[in-house]
Amino acid sequence: MNNYSFYRNESETTTQIEFNDFFKNSTTDEKIMVVVPHDDDLMIGAGMMLMACSEKNIPIIAVITTDGSMGYCTAEQQADIIEIRKKETEDSLKCLNLKNCNVEWCGFPDCDLPNQKGRRKSVVESDEAIAGYTGLQNTYTALLRKYKPTRVFVSTGEDYHPDHKTVYEELLISIFHSGGDIWPELGAPLKALPHLYEMAIYCDFPEKPNLLLKASLNEFTKKLDSIYAYRSQKQIKSVVDSIEKNGPYELFREISFKLYQPRDYLKQFSI
Repeated sequence: MNNYSFYRNESETTTQIEFNDFFKNSTTDEKIMVVVPHDDDLMIGAGMMLMACSEKNIPIIAVITTDGSMGYCTAEQQADIIEIRKKETEDSLKCLNLKNCNVEWCGFPDCDLPNQKGRRKSVVESDEAIAGYTGLQNTYTALLRKYKPTRVFVSTGEDYHPDHKTVYEELLISIFHSGGDIWPELGAPLKALPHLYEMAIYCDFPEKPNLLLKASLNEFTKKLDSIYAYRSQKQIKSVVDSIEKNGPYELFREISFKLYQPRDYLKQFSI
């Protein structure tokens, strides 16, 4: 895996890890899902991780939550921005030359995700409805059960953008749902919950990231080209400038998906 190097930092000690040691399952079993609010967030947060996984023939599911309808930067774009961004996403993915990548367009209204929380019956036919229901938890739970990913990457919940915060919150509870018996019409429960990682898009991590991916300059150029493919998204220039300035690195933070266990705290009581 000459194009990519992985590093893990634990207790302020950095160690290099092999690709197959990071993905501890066999590559035939591995499957990653990247869940983002907006199409361009995919390349900003994990463009080189996607290429690294593709190089190892690991299936990729890219979940784009919103329709991007509020991302117009000129009056002329307003009517066609959804179609413009879909075409730009196609162009962006071509820059990465990914193998075995499925894109799921959830179709929720851009800048309105806080109003799409939970799960409710769909009163009208809509793009985001699944099994007669709508809501982010309905969609995410269905997709998790459909694809059964071993690892999930999501934008950090510390971001200022309400859409980003909401995706993080709703995905985490949906992972919990996906492993249970609730809502059987959405598919069979997962036998094992996926490993979970967060990535920074616009704002900083809530805690220090502990995983670093370093790529070659060739792969870094492909990532930049994939972001530049979003020609309509002029508002992300400062983010792109920062990525270009800081070089061929992507950072991630492992999230411990841990449920409450009273015994973890009993030792602090002398009873």
